[in-house]
Amino acid sequence: MPKAKPRKPIEIKISTVVAVSAMLRESDLALLDAAMREMTCGESDYFDNEFAILDVAHFAQADAAIDWAALIHLFKSYRLNPVAVRNAAPRMEAAILAHGLSLDAAAKQRQAAHQDEPAATPEPVAAIAAAPLAAPGAMIIDTPVRAGQRIYAQGCDLVVTAAVNNGAEVIADGSIHVYAPLRGRALAGASGNAQSRIFAMSMEAELVSIAGMYRTFDNGLPKELARYPAQVRLIGDRIDLLAMKF
Repeated sequence: MPKAKPRKPIEIKISTVVAVSAMLRESDLALLDAAMREMTCGESDYFDNEFAILDVAHFAQADAAIDWAALIHLFKSYRLNPVAVRNAAPRMEAAILAHGLSLDAAAKQRQAAHQDEPAATPEPVAAIAAAPLAAPGAMIIDTPVRAGQRIYAQGCDLVVTAAVNNGAEVIADGSIHVYAPLRGRALAGASGNAQSRIFAMSMEAELVSIAGMYRTFDNGLPKELARYPAQVRLIGDRIDLLAMKF
């Protein structure tokens, strides 16, 4: 009888974790609490104990003091769990680590890489809008995405040829293409690509997001878009929905 292999006490495997990005523009806890209360409409299950990355780029050059312990407590009261901080100034790093948060190393690496690149002449808005939107490669899903399922296309576009049902979540670092009804939540540009878009043959989404900016449809989609082919794009800080005409 072959001898059984000893069981390993621990195994480490590569895993993808998706987190909500919270971009802070105020450090006053009362203002933040009021904004979160308005955003969630008092619904205790608006967030589902998701991880959150706090983006403090607004404070990188400012002297505003951040009460990290109180800020963490505030987010947890809304069922969001801060795990890391993005775009932190060096003077903030010790306090961030002392409160059990990580520094978003990926963001720092991207920032350093961009600093090494030669400065480019800004493109006009029209040229940016017309730029290619597809990320290198794509993940293709041929089966329905059911309630409770979460699919993440890391570093590429996501193509779904079946329905994304209510309660399901599809996420991509690039754009999302759904050649069927999109009824769940769709989050494109998850790593910060603001040029990503969301396309659906039948727009029925619960929530759409691009590069961390999002929009919900508690009162339903606009009548001219609901159940019709539509796309979602980010214009500044505004989520914009457009009909697709054939």
